[in-house]
Amino acid sequence: MSDTQTKIRNFAIVAHVDHGKSTLADRLLEATDTISQRNMTDQVLDSNPIERERGITIKLAPVRMKYTLSDTEYILNLIDTPGHVDFNYEVSRSLAACEGIILVVDATQGIQAQTLANMQLIKERNLTVVPVINKIDLPIARVAGTRQEMVAAFGFKAEDIIEISAKQGINIDAVLKAVVARIPSPKGTSEKPLRALIFSSLFDHHRGVVVFARIVDGSIEKNLLSQPSLSFMATGKEFSPIEVGYFIPQMLQSAALFTGEVGYIATGLKDVHLAQVGDTITLNPNYNEQQSATIALPGYKIVKPMVFLGLFPVNSDDFISAREAIEKLHLSDSAFSFRPISSLALGKGFHCGFLGLLHAEIVQERLEREFNLNIITTTPSVEYHLTLTTGKELIIQSADEFPDPSQIKEIKEPIMMMTVFTPKDYVGAIMQLSQEKRAVLHDMEYMGEQVKFTYTIPLAEMILDFFDRLKAVSSGYASLDYEYFSHEAVDAVKLDILVHYERVDALSMMVVRDQAQKIGALMADKLKDAIPRQQFQIPIQAALGGKIIARSDVKAFRKDVTQKLYGGDRTRKDKLLEAQKKGKKRMKMVGKVEIPQEAFLAVLKR
Repeated sequence: MSDTQTKIRNFAIVAHVDHGKSTLADRLLEATDTISQRNMTDQVLDSNPIERERGITIKLAPVRMKYTLSDTEYILNLIDTPGHVDFNYEVSRSLAACEGIILVVDATQGIQAQTLANMQLIKERNLTVVPVINKIDLPIARVAGTRQEMVAAFGFKAEDIIEISAKQGINIDAVLKAVVARIPSPKGTSEKPLRALIFSSLFDHHRGVVVFARIVDGSIEKNLLSQPSLSFMATGKEFSPIEVGYFIPQMLQSAALFTGEVGYIATGLKDVHLAQVGDTITLNPNYNEQQSATIALPGYKIVKPMVFLGLFPVNSDDFISAREAIEKLHLSDSAFSFRPISSLALGKGFHCGFLGLLHAEIVQERLEREFNLNIITTTPSVEYHLTLTTGKELIIQSADEFPDPSQIKEIKEPIMMMTVFTPKDYVGAIMQLSQEKRAVLHDMEYMGEQVKFTYTIPLAEMILDFFDRLKAVSSGYASLDYEYFSHEAVDAVKLDILVHYERVDALSMMVVRDQAQKIGALMADKLKDAIPRQQFQIPIQAALGGKIIARSDVKAFRKDVTQKLYGGDRTRKDKLLEAQKKGKKRMKMVGKVEIPQEAFLAVLKR
């Protein structure tokens, strides 16, 4: 191991959402003079405007800091990670590039659901942990209680837990000293063939696909840059890197990247599919067979999308632009999948899979802001496993794929294992909400002032409004984490919406039979208010197969054709009314109802 390698520390900051992770990253950058005070802004690593507005981290962000301790200069590579459960895959990608973790816990809230989930990932990778209690300056901070919780839950030694205030900059230097003293330097051998692990990527119009990599073995030096010397082990694609460097946090070009370092490699490739996150970069065998690695680094667990919905450009002419935008986003966010689809009501679009609703919301917002696209989303659904009467197994991700009910023997829906943390004042309200959402309670444990619930709950119930309602009934204090548990049998049916007796495929959805009438009535009422009135009455119906279970009507405009009549016999008025009735009947038979985009938005945001 080289002398430089012993002075490198690769670590990530991991915490539950809003526990001060990004603020601590800001203070570390200030304390190491990586960013001058003049250029410093809040949440400096959260470069995306959506991250700043929402106060959450979406994308992992690496940065290189230099820190001097006892006249020795160390290189600290920090990777900031998201805290929301929907972006848990980003945390796992950060951990693969690190030897240690700073685990941050909010002194006002204590251990939360995502803290437990992150610790599970950390233990699986056997990483060194520097435990930190944040926000000790607040009047409502429970420092002693939080320390006891961390000792009891994770087995930390009380004296190893560092108490800080990231906002006020209290005790930040103690964190930096602990990183140097406790986190080991990266393993790896500079003499071995090059192996670099790709943990993230982005697309640059000038430099092509830019991969973020951790150099595990070997090095990438400047004299390689002019030759087709590198290749991806999974795709076999050869390329000549046009630039290498590291993050400060902006990209800074350097002569080489050595063993243990974290940096970027600009590939010059224009095809976003050739660089896969989790792939290994090595020397091209045709260039130097002796120094080309034969065994790839362990990649990531393939992330399986859990929530599915359709994305349709409002303007059909934007379909090509939308496809290019989605492909570029997919490069930096491999957790969502997509395939082209077509809808009678909405035209050409994409069927996309996401880790959760927040994930879907962020992707949609990025498409609208970064690529100037106007997007409509369909009703979210989950993946159902069907067994047909013929014995054939079928997996469907949207209501459009639902076969004839007479051919179905059994339907199974995804069930999640959910952990909820809440102050004990809100136990009753959370139990009532969970029961309403078909959740089954498995365990309830009191941990000081906190209560930990363990439930199994259908994913279909979670993806609509469960998280928002959980925050509402707990005044914002409850937190949750969930992971896939199993697929279990359910009595699910396909709910169709008919407008003027024609089925609208974009509004079809899978629902539990017991709730079908309630949801159908709600959808019909919302559409009634959203569809403009016509010269004839428009029926809006919710149907299960051929059975109508709910109906609302958009009333027709009424023109007073008898207004011009005065005096005379009653038959004059009846004759005019009869002529109007025939005209309305004929109009109803040939009339077409065009559903405006606003109506889709009103219903799909229910």
